[in-house]
Amino acid sequence: MLLAYEAARDLAVVDVEIETPIATTTGKQIAKPRPLVVPILRAGLGMLDGMVRMAPTAEVGFLGMIRDDETLNIVTYAERLPKDLTGRHVFLLDPMLATGGTLAEACRFLYERNARRVSAICLLAAPEGINYLEEHLADLDMTLYLAAIDERLDENAYIVPGLGDAGDRLYGVTE
Repeated sequence: MLLAYEAARDLAVVDVEIETPIATTTGKQIAKPRPLVVPILRAGLGMLDGMVRMAPTAEVGFLGMIRDDETLNIVTYAERLPKDLTGRHVFLLDPMLATGGTLAEACRFLYERNARRVSAICLLAAPEGINYLEEHLADLDMTLYLAAIDERLDENAYIVPGLGDAGDRLYGVTE
């Protein structure tokens, strides 16, 4: 939720007139089109509640992407998003930024649908993933919000020391 708070600072707002019991005043409201919150399935679902609390009028979409462990290529296996994201600020949720491939592919996917801006929120990152995003997304308006940066990736492209598989931990699949 703290990362969502930081990312939500950049939401576009508009002035609105508010009638209080004492007087009329001007307040702020999230501008339209409404922001879109997109967790990358399945691990990103664990971050959804915190983001929606910060932007309660946001819509929610879903993007299912997985890294093939042998080739490290990204495969999109599901998506539930509006076809046209013109003017939308999209908050992309993925707890682990390892190689950067999944997040970069997700950002490109959203920009192909005309997203105005993407704010990616990750709990833990490896330096290699950050570098990958800087190299491959320099032409896009993407902001990265991180809670921590770990040491490196190992030979299997896992974050070291890392937390293990975030989705497995979230759903109690690990031993």
